[in-house]
Amino acid sequence: MRKIAVVVFIIFFAFMFLAAYDMHDFGAPPSKMDDYIIQNTQNETGANNGVTAVVFDYRGYDTLGEATVLFTAIAGVMVVLRRRGKNE
Repeated sequence: MRKIAVVVFIIFFAFMFLAAYDMHDFGAPPSKMDDYIIQNTQNETGANNGVTAVVFDYRGYDTLGEATVLFTAIAGVMVVLRRRGKNE
């Protein structure tokens, strides 16, 4: 079991290292996706704000999933921390 944990640990940090190595420098020129969103947001979504277009139009299902997880977490906390009635 310990060998599996070490292998998983090495693989995880290898991916983390590769992701950090592939990141753009802070303040680097925008990527192709940035240019695409800036040029096409108004025509494709009708939104005047690019951030709003990305959150609600381009990544709408992702935002819906995040809202669902947040609602489920809040409901779970309410169930766990609810006050018991006098009869119990």
